[in-house]
Amino acid sequence: MVRFLKIAVYALAAIVLLGFAFANHHLVTVSFDPFASIDSAALSIDAPLYAIVIVAAMLGVVAGAFATWLSQGRHRRTSRQSRLEADKWRAQAEALKAAQPQETPRRALPHDR
Repeated sequence: MVRFLKIAVYALAAIVLLGFAFANHHLVTVSFDPFASIDSAALSIDAPLYAIVIVAAMLGVVAGAFATWLSQGRHRRTSRQSRLEADKWRAQAEALKAAQPQETPRRALPHDR
């Protein structure tokens, strides 16, 4: 059931993206030169509108993921330190167990009952 829902959501997203692409296939000029006119811009590209929008959305997702990764650095550091401390305590507990004399279970003798 979950697999069917995933396929349905992906199919719906694909249909929406294809509809957007077919409706916005005309060329637009994107200029990266703020001081020049559109005709004489040194850094400009002509691309379909849907491509510009999809690339901008992808760059936004990547930038958001990077910002989230940076902001969660302190949590990763704390987790790493806690893991190292837990490993240290685990090793110390195992060393203490190994240092204790091994007690052999005493067999019950007939007169001990």
